[in-house]
Amino acid sequence: MEKNEYTTMAAVELQHWWYGGMRAINAALLKRVVADGRHLRILDAGCGTGGDALFLQRYGTVVGLDLATEALALAQQRIPGYLVRGSVVQLPFADQSFDLVTSFDVLYHRAVIDEQQALAEVRRVLRRDGWLLIRLPAYEWLRSQHDRQVHTRHRYTAGEVRRLLETNGFVIEHLTYALTILFPLSATVRLLERVLPAQKQESAMALPSRPVNALLRLPMMAEAAYLARGGHLPFGLSVVCLARL
Repeated sequence: MEKNEYTTMAAVELQHWWYGGMRAINAALLKRVVADGRHLRILDAGCGTGGDALFLQRYGTVVGLDLATEALALAQQRIPGYLVRGSVVQLPFADQSFDLVTSFDVLYHRAVIDEQQALAEVRRVLRRDGWLLIRLPAYEWLRSQHDRQVHTRHRYTAGEVRRLLETNGFVIEHLTYALTILFPLSATVRLLERVLPAQKQESAMALPSRPVNALLRLPMMAEAAYLARGGHLPFGLSVVCLARL
């Protein structure tokens, strides 16, 4: 990821409609994990600037891991004392250390050259009957300027995610796309980027005006409510999966 993207992420991720909507979707899928009221030990593998790790604290004790020192410096302001520098392909934790591992838009990155090794490490540090919540960008044909900014190696289909997890010993509990309602608009904008004259663009994560921000968040909240009832969305900009050992 470009260094300036970390600064933008830290500035907006607690208010931006996309981050807020995705946290609502995460909460919808995690309902079954925390239904028994357990206080979980959680690893946020690829925690970035700490917004999701802060959200996950409602479920238990969270350790955030990231390879980028720029991200960790910003995350330190949100979750001080619970951060580790390291790679998802070589997790610096003992076997069976965590009840839940989350990985939000991490394995797609070009710095992760071995997805299989990363998932083997997740499996190693999870306790028996542990859980994995993973999110990845959808559809290779939707590559955009934003993908260049964040160093995307690959965008996934739900089928690819299923095969990847099952090959590594995980049992799929809830696999779905997300950002379905806004998909036509977002896909059109991304495809138009390829035919319109190149322009210097601000980060895709720039915070819109307050009314627009609130309006764009509504469809994601509707999707979260649907997924909380066990629904599945057939297409979207992201693939989200809850799996267990």
